[in-house]
Amino acid sequence: MKINKKQKYSILAGLIVIAAAFIIWIYDGSYVFTQTKVLIEKKDPLFGTTYKVWENKFIWGLDLTLVITAVSMLISAGFVFLFKSKRKKLNEENG
Repeated sequence: MKINKKQKYSILAGLIVIAAAFIIWIYDGSYVFTQTKVLIEKKDPLFGTTYKVWENKFIWGLDLTLVITAVSMLISAGFVFLFKSKRKKLNEENG
């Protein structure tokens, strides 16, 4: 199977999106699950005691990375199928 220029670009774009998702996941701490809140330990300056508080913070997880990878692969495969050349079909019809 020979692929044309548009198909190469769609595959390349899909691979770039997948690589970016994994780079962000690794940079953000390589957590398995995406988190929207983090437990932070704070110190009370008046009494010197510590307490824990939930803070809103988004942490990229592997689950989100895998969803982005799957969607990117499906879209790239769709574009590869959409951009396939029709030369073979035309040659078969013409004899």
